[in-house]
Amino acid sequence: MSELGVSENVRLAEELVSETLGLIGDQPDTLDLKIATAALTEMRDAYAMFAPYKDRRKVAIFGSARTGADDPLYGLTRRLAATLAERGWMAVTGAGPGIMQAGMEGAGRENSIGVSIRLPFETGANSIIAGDDKHVSMKYFFTRKVMLIKESQAFVCMPGGFGTLDELFEALTLIQTRKGRHIPIVLVGNGFWDGLLGWMRDTLAARGLIDAADIDLMKPVDDDDAVVDAIFDFYEARGFEQSATEREQMLYL
Repeated sequence: MSELGVSENVRLAEELVSETLGLIGDQPDTLDLKIATAALTEMRDAYAMFAPYKDRRKVAIFGSARTGADDPLYGLTRRLAATLAERGWMAVTGAGPGIMQAGMEGAGRENSIGVSIRLPFETGANSIIAGDDKHVSMKYFFTRKVMLIKESQAFVCMPGGFGTLDELFEALTLIQTRKGRHIPIVLVGNGFWDGLLGWMRDTLAARGLIDAADIDLMKPVDDDDAVVDAIFDFYEARGFEQSATEREQMLYL
């Protein structure tokens, strides 16, 4: 540690090196070693990418990559990202097409951060963020979710498929179990979420599988102004402005 010039978090750094050497000493098979190596590499790259912006508030915008530019939801996403950018927020997305691109168009390249996933049927980052220092590409969904959730002070979920639902339920689980700090989750889309919320009330809560109050972790709205209001009302109701650098409240601690 002294040779590297490490003067802070020395104990944790020593544990990281020790566990890495222990893993190698265990002689895991090739796949296990590849997963561990890639995960550590991806998280290191993402940490470095996010570091200059740790004091900026960020909204993670999830939604379908299949949403076309002529869809009203595309324009809605672009408008709300622009409004939040005007108020000092950055937009964090998966850097793909559809809703992700709409969010970045609204926020502008200078206020956008992309954390993309490498997929066999997608060509790479969208034109807004491609080639920018604020973009990192990942192989694994789990490392990508850690970064998207850890770095955001609000989640906005537009209509989407499995990927969007995966991000939503990851966030809900972390907040419900108090492994992540409580931040606003806003669901957008003209009744798109009604069936899911109804099923949660009538089946999950009715059977005692979740508390009825857990459903209130999400705020369904239908327009861009309501999204912005929901985010700011959330923090105003708690009587404080949550700092983006409150690292001790981050998930997985």
